[in-house]
Formats: sequence, structure tokens, C-alpha cells
Amino acid sequence: MNKEARVIRNIKNIINTIRRRLVAVKTKQQAKGKAKYFCIGRNKTGTTSLKRAFEDLGFFVGDQRRAEKLYDKHYFKSEFDQIVKYCESAQVFQDVPFSCPSTYKYLDRAYPGSKFILTIRNDAEQWYQSIVRFHGKSFGLNGRVPPTLEDLKNAIYVRQGFMYNTVKLHGTPDSAPYNKEVMIAHYERHNREVIEYFKDRPEDLLIINIADTSSYRKFVEFLGVQSPELNFPWENKT
Repeated sequence: MNKEARVIRNIKNIINTIRRRLVAVKTKQQAKGKAKYFCIGRNKTGTTSLKRAFEDLGFFVGDQRRAEKLYDKHYFKSEFDQIVKYCESAQVFQDVPFSCPSTYKYLDRAYPGSKFILTIRNDAEQWYQSIVRFHGKSFGLNGRVPPTLEDLKNAIYVRQGFMYNTVKLHGTPDSAPYNKEVMIAHYERHNREVIEYFKDRPEDLLIINIADTSSYRKFVEFLGVQSPELNFPWENKT
């Protein structure tokens, strides 16, 4: 890359950074004083479709890349202060670290009165096959399924090594990063722990499978809003 190209690239990066910061300031102002919604279903349970549905209804959704960076830096150290503070920036939050085990407990204490949505699949097998296919397409060398340990360590998403930590969160060993038994146990345990945590507060937790035809109506009723739509938009289908 020549000097002129580098200068142009740097100028574009600066402009994009300024634009993102301005959007972040505006979103924070618009979300101030409004109820917060946390999407706490594990990844590949329809969280991206849920995000789109919130946006279509006019809710202010948090910046996913900012959240991913906080997750990468703080979640694995069980440091939740910065994650909690970040949630002042919008109304709705999804994907990591919000979809990860235990995060919801800290958010519940920090933002009393918030609502939580647990998205699930038809069964654990469907979830496992979906995440393995998606990771293969996104990070596997030549799309191999599942990706290898080397693929995960070399994948560039947020930073090199990000995906390795993300998959390891399931509790799988390096010798078998997509060990089916371990991953399914992780998925089922997360759902079980969320349900147990909110068992005496059913009004604060919505459990939905976005593939069910009745799920969208349950969603808008939970939010207390009106919508002409009948179903969720389908994003990142695998």
C-alpha cells in the first residue's frame, strides 16, 4: 500500500470513528430513562433476528462491536463493571457478553425493572448443528465444518484469538473444540440456570423460539407495543 492510499485509509477510519461516536451519543440520549431489554439466549438461537425486530420497532440497540470488545477484555476475568456501565448507552442489548452465562445476574442487579428474553431452539441438537455450520462457514479454512483449533486461533474477528476464547467458553478441550457432548451440556445448563433464576419473576423473562409462529406476538405483548408484523425477520439463518 502506497503512502497516498494509507493516508486515505486513515482519513476514512477517522471519519467512521467520529460517525460511530456521534451515533453512540445520540443513542445514549434517546435511550435515557427508558426500560432496558437484555437478550440472553446463547448465540445461534435467533439473537440477530431479535435485534432486527427491536430495531424495526424503533428501539435503540447497543453497538455490538463495542460490546464484543468489552466481552473480550473483561468477561473472562469476571469483571462486569465496564459491561454494566456500557449498558447506559442504549435500550436493547444482545449477543456477547449478554448471551453468556452469569452476565444477566449482574445486569439484573444494576438495572432493576429490566426485562430479559431467553431465545431457544427446538432442541440442543439443532442449536449445536447451527453453531457448528455457522462457525465453519465463517472461520473454517475453506469452510470446513467444524473449524479446527488452528482455524479458531487464526480467525480474525475483533482480534486474532477472539473466536478461540469464544468457543472455549463452552468448556470444550483444545483437542476437540466442538465436542458435541460438552457443548450441548453447556447450552442446556445455561437455559436451565436462566429459568431457575427467574422462576419467581415470570413477568421479567420471556422464553421464545423465534421459529414458532406464535413467538412474535408473544414478543410484542411482552414489550407492550403494537406491530403489523406477524413473524420475526430471519437473519443469519444456518
